[in-house]
This record gives sequence, structure tokens and C-alpha cells, in this order.
Amino acid sequence: MRKAFYLAALAVALMSLSMFAQETMELDTALSFFDENSTIQIQYSDEGRLQLEGIIAALRGALGVTGDLDELDEFGVNAFYVAPENKDIVNKLSQCYYTLADAFLEGVEPNELNTYKKGKHWGLKSLRMDPGFAAIEGDAGSSPSRFIEAVGQETDIAALYWGAANWLREAQFNKLAAVAGKVPDQTEVMSLRCIALDDTYTSYGSYRALGAFWGGLPRLGILVHYSKNFNKSLGYFCKIVDEPGICAECTDCPDFGPFDPAADEYFENRLFFVEFYLMEKGGFWEEAKRILDGVLAEPIGDKYPLYNAIAHEKAAAFLDEVEKHL
Repeated sequence: MRKAFYLAALAVALMSLSMFAQETMELDTALSFFDENSTIQIQYSDEGRLQLEGIIAALRGALGVTGDLDELDEFGVNAFYVAPENKDIVNKLSQCYYTLADAFLEGVEPNELNTYKKGKHWGLKSLRMDPGFAAIEGDAGSSPSRFIEAVGQETDIAALYWGAANWLREAQFNKLAAVAGKVPDQTEVMSLRCIALDDTYTSYGSYRALGAFWGGLPRLGILVHYSKNFNKSLGYFCKIVDEPGICAECTDCPDFGPFDPAADEYFENRLFFVEFYLMEKGGFWEEAKRILDGVLAEPIGDKYPLYNAIAHEKAAAFLDEVEKHL
């Protein structure tokens, strides 16, 4: 009974703190959580989540978003007026929604899916704020081929990256429907455009996304282009992991240049390699254990406090599964 009372009191306290954070955080304070590389500097904790919710509230407030706007409606968000000078705030809102869903809402339905949808809609909103993009695409969402053409000239890497990141996570909830709706066509070209603009963005994030994308697709047969493809997955991962022995098995892989040791500082690069290639393909259990042990042996550090802490937690869980196969 005492434990139940404590948990109830804690829940009320957290809710009150969340409401307080969302009501009081100023925009300048919210922006101060982003470092020079636009990495969100919060901890993987209840306090970090409350800060992130406060940042989202401050960004929404700066854009003039009220409860009347349904952020789950892509066309409603697209029609919502935002001054051109606030485009970066739109990008940061898309990033924050992704981060909230990915870091703190995994398995919490429908909040997780709905948060990715909101992030996707703001990412697409930012793209369509570019007059050049809007002119090529025409009516929003009317033609995947025209969307892809518009992406080809886009230079706002934050809009492209966070729009694609949220869209890909939303697609994971119904992969077959996503393939049928040509979501892979559109998100792949967005990720490739990011690589063309700055392949180091978010610690080589587009290589990480494309490696997971090709390794995580359903098996639909060799006659379907967007079907699980381990060779393509490995090609992207080999840019962000230092595994020359495994990468030597990759045939007809693009040459993305040498591995950058800085990629190891962001633990999710190695974690995704284990999750979406080594474990998904199977037969690499010893290698997976070695990599996971390496991640867990390294300190979280101050550069990526949120995502390296998450990677530690997931690496420990993956290690339990990997060791069952040894």
C-alpha cells in the first residue's frame, strides 16, 4: 500500500513538473539545450524527459501553435502559417518530437506513433516552406515522384533528415503499407540527399538510417526492389563501423570513403550495426558480442549524454539475447 501511494505521488509530482516546465520555459532557454551541432543536451532520465517536453512547448509557443491545430493532420500543419525566419524552429520541433518518441515513448501506444507523425509533419512542413521545393512538388502529398524531384534540389539538411527520420519510424508500425505507399522511395532519396549535402550530419546519421532501412525491411522477394537487402545494409554500415573483416564480405558496395574514428563516439552507430545487420542476418553472434562488450566498456561521456546512455541500456539487453546463441 505504501509503495502504491509513493508511485501515485511520484506520478502526480512528475505531471506537475511537466506542466510547470511547459508553461514556464522561454524560447532562449529551450534553444540553449542545442549545442553547436544541434545535438540536444539532456540526460536519459525523468528530468531529461521533462526538459524535452518543456523545449517542445517553448518551440510550439514560438510558432504560435495552439490546441486548435491538429498536428496529426499533415495538411493542417502544412497550411499553418509560419514566418520564414522561423524555419529553424520548425526543424528543431521535428527533431524534438523524434527524440521524445525514440528516447522516452518506445512501446507506449498510441503516443509513440503519434509523436513520430507530428515530427514527420513538421519536417515536411519545413521542406514545403522552401518556395523552390513547393514549386516543384505542387500540391502537398499529391505525387511521390514530384516530391522526389523536389528533394533533389533541397539544401535544408535538418528538414530532410528529421522529416525522413520521423517518417521511417512511423513506417515501421506497418511496413507493408509503407512499401505499398512508396514511403521507402521518398525517405531513401531524402537520406541520400543528406549524404550529398553533409554526410557527417548527426554523426553520419543517414548511413545509420539507410543501413537500418535495408536490414529492417520485410522479405518480399528478389523481384521487389524494396525488400530486405543485407548487402546494401552492410554497404552503408561499413562507413560508420570499423569492421574490415565483416565489410570485406560486401560485394558491389559503393565507395563511401574511409571509416572516420569519430563515428565510434556515437554508440548508436555500432548498436544499429548489431541490431539491423549482425542479429538480423544471424551467424555473427561472436562478433555481435564483441561489439556490444566494447560499447558497454566505454563511458557515456558528455558529448552525447542522451543517446549514448540509451545505447548502453539497449546494448545490455541485446547482449542477453546474443549470448543465448553462443
